[in-house]
Amino acid sequence: MKILDVEFVTSCSQPDQLPQDRLPEVAFVGRSNVGKSSLINSLLGRRGLARVSGTPGKTRLLNFFLVTTTDPALKRFYVVDLPGYGYAKAPKSLRAQWGPMIEGYLTDRPPLRAVLLLVDARRTEAKDGEAYGWLRDIGQPPVLVATKIDKLTRSARRAHLTAIQTALGLPEGELVLPYSSVSHEGRDELWQVIRERARTV
Repeated sequence: MKILDVEFVTSCSQPDQLPQDRLPEVAFVGRSNVGKSSLINSLLGRRGLARVSGTPGKTRLLNFFLVTTTDPALKRFYVVDLPGYGYAKAPKSLRAQWGPMIEGYLTDRPPLRAVLLLVDARRTEAKDGEAYGWLRDIGQPPVLVATKIDKLTRSARRAHLTAIQTALGLPEGELVLPYSSVSHEGRDELWQVIRERARTV
């Protein structure tokens, strides 16, 4: 599969601003500064597409990117970058707005085909477990992706991935996909999962 085009379409803060063309959507979720924007840029092969920042909470809206590929089963779909959870520095009014908006999107959005939950390969936090459990409870079992895997030595990776499975209480057999936005390790495997979840035929 080859990516033909990637286009930023819209940023949404209200449900009535969401795209209405019903193309498949793949949402990226994770705590602030886990590397969502870097992973999206790496996955789509575009520098600077999703905004990268060292400041947690920089993504404050639901950002939709339209992806066009050569795959007959997944010709066009949206990548959706959601605000990070744990955005303590964001104004209270914005946090109050994001909560209902994000919850509504994840629980009642028919075109949403997959949710990718990103966690830091080096350590998980309580909010990661809460997010994982909540997504499963609402019928959106997420694909777990361990970002920044390049920051771990090869010998340490297996232990860290196992620790994530244990900390989040993953069912037996459910895997965590390692990913590096620097070396693009894991990109092919993640694309395979996205194609399986989001394909239209």
